[in-house]
Amino acid sequence: MNDNKIYVSVIIPVYNAKKYLTYSLPAMRRSDYPNFEVIVVDDNSADGSSEFAEKYADIVLKMETKVAPAQARNKGASASKGEILFFIDSDVQIAPDSISRVVKAMKEDRNIAAVFGSYDDNPFYKNFFSQYKNLLHHFVHQRANPQAQTFWAGCGAIRREIFLKEDGFPEKYSSASIEDVELGYKLTEKGHEIRLLKGLQVTHLKKWNFVTLLKSDIVYRAIPWTRLACEKGLPLDLNFKLLDRISGIISCLLFINLVLMWHWNPLVLLSVTFAGVLFYLNRNLYKFFLKKRGILFTIRAILFHWFYFLYSSVTFAVFSVYFSLRNVFARNSKSGRT
Repeated sequence: MNDNKIYVSVIIPVYNAKKYLTYSLPAMRRSDYPNFEVIVVDDNSADGSSEFAEKYADIVLKMETKVAPAQARNKGASASKGEILFFIDSDVQIAPDSISRVVKAMKEDRNIAAVFGSYDDNPFYKNFFSQYKNLLHHFVHQRANPQAQTFWAGCGAIRREIFLKEDGFPEKYSSASIEDVELGYKLTEKGHEIRLLKGLQVTHLKKWNFVTLLKSDIVYRAIPWTRLACEKGLPLDLNFKLLDRISGIISCLLFINLVLMWHWNPLVLLSVTFAGVLFYLNRNLYKFFLKKRGILFTIRAILFHWFYFLYSSVTFAVFSVYFSLRNVFARNSKSGRT
């Protein structure tokens, strides 16, 4: 079968994202792949997103009330005609060959149920937090196992028949969260293969600051991911490799040591040791930062990266206990009723 005969449905959930669509939708029309449709699902926006999308999209669906990206993506999938559903976030700009890469990978190996890519190393906004967040994402994904256990809906494709058979994205999340990760777990549990395509890279258009980054990492990622981990465990990949877990523990020890150091000076040496080990374990990432953005950016990124390990580890520890106890109480309550 000729690659160009495979029909692809590009599905984009949108909420007050007109500022991003002015870049992302024209990029769709610069694709080198000819046989696709663009479906925009407007999640009750108030900024004219739908009106702008109609200039570029083949189908624009409007939700009557605001829901969440999971529901919006499922709505788009229900209206699609493609053999492959290619999900793209509204704040993502694809490359001209993005759709072609997806089709080529899924055509060459019929065992692949889903594929996803990563952000490139040149994010749209140049402020520190936007650069740090996206470069970290890029580095982690580029060094991850191509045989993935999860899925990413920011730039990810699934065979339509499999997506519909598995009931799409779970709709229990009220905002953007880990609905794509949970779908990925479900697919792998059912024996489907998911592939990380390292050449499938897209530009992120979102501007991050300290507050939005922290909120995203903790509220929308760490907490729900901890809940999922209590049920299904964590893969030794992406942000959960063994070195990352060790780094999380050391960051907590370093923080405790720094606090105690003010009362007992001999702990200075131990603090320096913890910092040295933390630096060594993550040296490849820091070399990457240095190569891409220079020494001043790297120093700042290292310090924030250690803070990231600290707040992520504390969140995981606290909510692991919380969700474990909640599960125990739920089982006991159920046993009492029966």
